[in-house]
Amino acid sequence: MTLLLAGDIGGTKTILNLVEATTNQSRAGAVLKTLYESRYISADFPDLVPMVQKFLAEVASQLGEVPSPQKACFAIAGPVVEGISKLTNLSWSLEVQRLSEALKIPHVSLINDFEAVGYGVLGLEPSDLHTLQIGQPRLDAPIAVIGAGTGLGEGFIIHQGGEYRVYSSEGGHADFAPRTQLEFQLLRYLIEHHGLERVSTERVVSGQGIVSIYQFLRDRNVCAETPEIAAAIQTWRREISSSEKTIDPGAVIGKAALEKRDALSEQTLQMFVELYGAEAGNLALKLLPYGGMYVAGGIAPKILPLLTDGRFLSAFGSKGRMSPLLELVPLHVVLNSKVGLIGAALCAARLE
Repeated sequence: MTLLLAGDIGGTKTILNLVEATTNQSRAGAVLKTLYESRYISADFPDLVPMVQKFLAEVASQLGEVPSPQKACFAIAGPVVEGISKLTNLSWSLEVQRLSEALKIPHVSLINDFEAVGYGVLGLEPSDLHTLQIGQPRLDAPIAVIGAGTGLGEGFIIHQGGEYRVYSSEGGHADFAPRTQLEFQLLRYLIEHHGLERVSTERVVSGQGIVSIYQFLRDRNVCAETPEIAAAIQTWRREISSSEKTIDPGAVIGKAALEKRDALSEQTLQMFVELYGAEAGNLALKLLPYGGMYVAGGIAPKILPLLTDGRFLSAFGSKGRMSPLLELVPLHVVLNSKVGLIGAALCAARLE
C-alpha cells in the first residue's frame, strides 16, 4: 500500500484527500481507500503549501499520527506547463519542485483538472454512472471524455504499453458549427452581440452558453421573460466586473427549466442539450471511442432528466451516413462530483 495525497484545486474551493492505494490490474491501476478528506476556501490561503500543512495537521489530530505521503497529485483549474501553473482566479503560482521540497513529498505532480477527470472515469463504479446508450464496448478502443461546466473540457484516453494514458485537449475552443436555421441565427447573434470574429463551441456549450442561449431566445421574443429570471440576469450583469459573485444565472435558468415554471428557460435548456449532444457526437466521430464516452462536468448531473428525454442522444447520433458508427459507442453521464479528485489520486498512484 502507498500513502497518497490528492487535491482538486479551484479558484473558489479546494478539496484535499489522504488516500491509501493498492495497485492492481484493473484499468484504474489501483484500489483507493480514503483516510481523511477536507474542504477549504482557496482564497483563505496565500499558497497551496500552508493549506496542505493545515490539512496534514488535521489528519494527525484525527488519526493520531503524522502522515507522510509518498506521492501527491493536484488537479488545477487552469493550464499546467512543464510542472508550473498560475491559477487564473488566485494569486497562487505552483511549481512541482517547490511543492515537493516544501511538503517533503518525494513525488509530486500538477495536472489540469479535466485531465484529472480523464483519470477519474477509469476508477468509477457502475453506480457513479447513468448510461444513455449501451453500445458495443471494446476494451482496446479509445475512451472519450467531455464536460460542460464553467467552460467545455474535452479529452481522451488510450490503452498503451499495458496501461491507460490520459490526454487533454482544447477541443472545446474549436469553432461552433450550427446545424439548423435557429443555430445559425444564434451564431450571428453572438458575433454581433459580443463583437466576435469567431464563436467557439464553449461559448454555447457551457454555463455561459446557457445564458447566451437564453438571451438570444429572449431577444427574439420567443417567450416572455419572467421577473425572476430577469432579476437574476440583471444582478449577474452588475457583478460581472466584481470580485464577488452572488448569483449563477445558468443555474437559475436550469432550475426553472427542470421545474417547468418558465417557458423561456425550458426552451433554452432544450436548445442547450441538443447543442451539447451534437458536440459530443462530433468528438465521438473524431475518436470512435468504443471504450466509452463519458459526459462529465458540473452541469450534466444537475440536468439529468433533460439529458435522458431523448434530445441529447438524438443530436449525438445524428451524423448522416456516419450515424450507425455512433450507435456502437457506449455513452455514460458521470454522476460522481468527485471524479476529478478520484483522478488526481489515481494519477498520484502512477508516479515514480
